[in-house]
Amino acid sequence: MRRYAQVIQLLPQFRDEYIRYHAKVWPTVLATIEACNIRNYSIFLHESLLIAYFEYHGDDLDADMRRMAADPETLRWWSIMDPMQEPVANALEGRRWLEIPEVFHFDGAPVMSDR
Repeated sequence: MRRYAQVIQLLPQFRDEYIRYHAKVWPTVLATIEACNIRNYSIFLHESLLIAYFEYHGDDLDADMRRMAADPETLRWWSIMDPMQEPVANALEGRRWLEIPEVFHFDGAPVMSDR
C-alpha cells in the first residue's frame, strides 16, 4: 500500500456547489474508485485549496488510473468537477492535481513519555 496526497485550487465561486456534490458522490463513481484499488480516500478544503489523500492498494497505479479514466460515469463526474478547479502553479504539464511527497508518517501506538 502506498499513501498519496494531492492538491488543486477550488475556484471560490464553486465552493458551495463542490461541497454539495461531494456530500452525495455518485455510487458508480465510488464503485470505480474502489475497483481501481483506492481506499481511505478523503478530500479536505482549506480556504480555496483542495487537499486529497488516498491509499493505493494495487500493483499498477497507471493502469488503474487509465481504467478509471475510461469509466463513462467517472468521466461525466470529472466534466462537472474540472471546471470548478484549477491546477496549482507547480502542477506538471497535463496534470490537474499536484502530488505532494510524503515526508513523515506514524502509524503506531503513541510513544510513552518518561515525563
